[in-house]
Amino acid sequence: MKDIIVAPSVLAADFGNLQRDIEMINESEADWFHVDIMDGMFVPNISFGMPVLEAIQKHAKKRLDVHLMIENPDRYIKAFVDLGAEIITVHYEACTHLHRTIQLIHSYGVKAGVALNPHTNVELLKNIISDIDLVCIMSVNPGFGGQSFIENTYQKIKSLKELSKEVNSNLYIEIDGGVTTDNAKKLTEAGANVLVAGSFVFGARDPKQAIIGLKEAVV
Repeated sequence: MKDIIVAPSVLAADFGNLQRDIEMINESEADWFHVDIMDGMFVPNISFGMPVLEAIQKHAKKRLDVHLMIENPDRYIKAFVDLGAEIITVHYEACTHLHRTIQLIHSYGVKAGVALNPHTNVELLKNIISDIDLVCIMSVNPGFGGQSFIENTYQKIKSLKELSKEVNSNLYIEIDGGVTTDNAKKLTEAGANVLVAGSFVFGARDPKQAIIGLKEAVV
């Protein structure tokens, strides 16, 4: 198994002290920055736009994992690459021509991911699983932080692991939503290797220690 990656979700950071929180992640044991882009149409919320991502990129010293919760993401792929995204994840549910979108992302030399909403079956990725670098399983309904974890996530991870093991053993299996030290070990035992944590990290009294706690929970 890959080493477990912890990717704090910047959506849960203090927007009034964004540089401070970015520097905290830089100095912590975290591996990636997870950045949610929401357009208010694909999900019922609006989050970062390109100017905020540009500000994050100026200070971030770790990989930018950009999660596009937007309609017609193809329109903005190049812009996000230019802003420093090293992984771009699009939603299965938002892409009419998913394979073409994945090809477009790869054409810019960055890794391509596909996110699945809680109701979406992992089997729908069967014909594209060998072409992608990451699958993000949403363990809450996308759009807002702080939601309760959906228990069926464990079975989805196991199914995805089984689907990918023969054709894409290097796949990143990312879990986004409700991740804490209480479920981190069970998630990784099921096959996850990237844990996105927002409220658990940024809502903690000591965010750096919360990140260490996630790392230690899966050992």
